[in-house]
Amino acid sequence: MLRLQAFRFELTPNGQQRRAMCRFAGACRYVYNKALALLKENHAAGKPYIAYVAMAKQLTAWRNGPETPWLRQAPCHPLQHALKHLDQAFKNFFAKRAAYPRFKRKGCGDAFRFPDAKQIKLDQANSRIFLPKLGWLRYRNSRTVPGKVRNVTVSRVAGKWFVAIQTQREAESAPTASVSAVGIDVGIVRFATLSDGTPIEPVNCLKRHQLRLARYQRQMSRKVKFSKNWRKAKARVQRLHARIANMRKDFLHKASSAISAGHAVVCIEELQIRNMTKSSRGTVQQPGRMVSQKRGLNRSILDQGWGEFRRQLAYKIAWRGGTLITVPPQYTSQTCPDCGLVSPANRRSQAAFECIACGYRNHADMVGAINIRERGLRSLARGEPVQSGRSVKQEPADAAGRVCPAQ
Repeated sequence: MLRLQAFRFELTPNGQQRRAMCRFAGACRYVYNKALALLKENHAAGKPYIAYVAMAKQLTAWRNGPETPWLRQAPCHPLQHALKHLDQAFKNFFAKRAAYPRFKRKGCGDAFRFPDAKQIKLDQANSRIFLPKLGWLRYRNSRTVPGKVRNVTVSRVAGKWFVAIQTQREAESAPTASVSAVGIDVGIVRFATLSDGTPIEPVNCLKRHQLRLARYQRQMSRKVKFSKNWRKAKARVQRLHARIANMRKDFLHKASSAISAGHAVVCIEELQIRNMTKSSRGTVQQPGRMVSQKRGLNRSILDQGWGEFRRQLAYKIAWRGGTLITVPPQYTSQTCPDCGLVSPANRRSQAAFECIACGYRNHADMVGAINIRERGLRSLARGEPVQSGRSVKQEPADAAGRVCPAQ
């Protein structure tokens, strides 16, 4: 199989290279914001949308114009890729996959990409990489980079610069030794419960550092904005945010790797996380109820990283030749896996499940995982087309948890 994989390393640039990367990131941000402002003015005037090819001609005029001569000092390909990024953002907005694109702020998400592999040289033996207009940069070489280099993305996180090297290679899928199928029920008290009885306890990265983060943010708010002390306090907040994100990524990678290596078929819920984490504030005329409780619930849901967990499962299972199946989450924790009765009274509390008809008892998350596994296996038994490692969405189930027959 053809595998695209990215390898991320920390860069150790000198002062001149660090300043140049700041300028390049600023130039890409300027081009993105200028193109977005032009598209807004164009839409207000009732004119058609300007696609990437036409916008690239505007970039040439900006680089050669007298107002922004400093754009010529930045490499051309990263500037063009900034316009491609904006064009893709509008395509996602038109397809209702994302919100309307917003302007980028300075110091937030600084990054630029070199898409041409011919301009990139990777010297793994000496732990260095050559990038246009930057020269040779040292990086912390922690692992081998196999395959052919496709592109390189340079980004800054909490004051540190990182390089992500995307490669392409032919790799044989390493099938897992297990042929078992498992269902996964995700939650907050338990991050995940497998249908074989294995619980995965959550890390709760944000909750563990919430008090410290609030203290750092209060200290930052008391400083004069844009002063030296304010910048130091801001850097402290950014470092803590980066630490929280790294802890969450490490936990999700370990959990998804263990599941994909131990099971050939994985069934998981099709959760609408965006709808689950909507605010309950309401409007002035119709204010919401229990706003602070819902805000805490939303924070806890987002702290788990369910979306990233599913994304990692998808490609890791694909690498091992397995199958990922998504099923509707309705009534998974209210359906008795023994007699099939669906009733809210079956779930006595957050953790307790006791069927009111047959008396079956188990942990509620365990019951949900079992039902998810059964729904996924029924989907496979009906002979739906399933490709290795791809997410397959099952048809809706009825009130008893039975899959509706295909029309």
